[in-house]
Amino acid sequence: MDVNAIREQFPILHQEVNGHPLVYLDSSATSQKPLPVIEAVDAYYREDNSNVHRGVHTLGTRATEKYEGAREKVRKFINAKSTAEVIFTRGTTTSINTVAYSYARANLKEGDEIVITPMEHHSNLIPWQQAAKATGATLKYVSLQNDGTVSLDDIRETVTGNTKVVAITHVSNVLGTINPVKEIAGIAHQNGAVIVVDGAQGAPHMNVDVQDLDCDFYAFSGHKMVGPTGIGVLYGKQDLLEDMEPFEFGGEMIDFVNLYDSTWKELPWKFEGGTPIIAGAVGLGAAIDFLNDVGMDNITEHEQKLADYTMEKLRTIDGINIYGPEKRAALVTFNLEDVHPHDTATVLDAEGIAVRAGHHCAQPLMKWLDVTATARASFYLYNTEEDVDRLVEGLLKTKEYFGDVF
Repeated sequence: MDVNAIREQFPILHQEVNGHPLVYLDSSATSQKPLPVIEAVDAYYREDNSNVHRGVHTLGTRATEKYEGAREKVRKFINAKSTAEVIFTRGTTTSINTVAYSYARANLKEGDEIVITPMEHHSNLIPWQQAAKATGATLKYVSLQNDGTVSLDDIRETVTGNTKVVAITHVSNVLGTINPVKEIAGIAHQNGAVIVVDGAQGAPHMNVDVQDLDCDFYAFSGHKMVGPTGIGVLYGKQDLLEDMEPFEFGGEMIDFVNLYDSTWKELPWKFEGGTPIIAGAVGLGAAIDFLNDVGMDNITEHEQKLADYTMEKLRTIDGINIYGPEKRAALVTFNLEDVHPHDTATVLDAEGIAVRAGHHCAQPLMKWLDVTATARASFYLYNTEEDVDRLVEGLLKTKEYFGDVF
């Protein structure tokens, strides 16, 4: 894997910020976009722009072929059985909300349980809070271990015969914890529950095989995997999706409309009301091609080396607190003692280094960590050890700047 050659494909990386070469360490928030993705979206708008499915003219046919071709690329990327199981959405948030509304609200009742963890992103927490309130179901939390992992014994203890939904992140966007989704799916199914996986931090960074994981639903976003913003995917097992009512109603998702009743199209289109995110899907297809060309195993290996190198280097800094397990995905969340993470991020930005600071849409997890906010450096296929060295240099300057508090 030639990282320098990969970096050449990302125009945004070749600039200075505040007089310094840009070091982008915020890919968990959104990834940068390579030329093939930018050019694919540009070419769609220049040459093929039309609405899909509805017309018989040439532009409409070409747009439909690109849109549905992208769906097939997604199917192969996650090894779904059929394109009927691949629904295009606005992103992970919309995907999870679709399940929480169309599945959970139709199938849960008082006395049922929804099991989640305190490490969830708000997008995999608030929809279940609302589903519990709407149905009378109980929200239950699996305890975290001291290092921010979950124990399968705790999963077995928490998931019961009353549990109908288990919702868990594949990879924590704060701790970098990689959850044992396949094993958790087995426990959920043994108790008659379905499992919903937030794959926003999983699909961009590792091979995902939904059939092997045996997950019932898997949600992810294009913009975190070198694709455009505004496009995401909901994978669902076909039998479950068949029984679910649509989440949005209108054009495109109908079969027949009468004055007082309507029927829906077959999967996956019954969940794609209105004009879909055509250019976004085209861009996502190009992003998948790009990632496949590099190789997901190569990306995972590269990121693991970067995560290990980062942990090693950060531990040389006095007064730094690092959160999460030793074995982690390609992100490191930390605080400098007595320095607010926003101040840390501001000083780093002055050095041309982009990191994320705040609660990372995970306020319950911040409470569990006993902090109000953290700083986070997250990596992707275009990052290098030199980027990590620049981060360490920037943190040392941050300590020097706020030296009176150490």
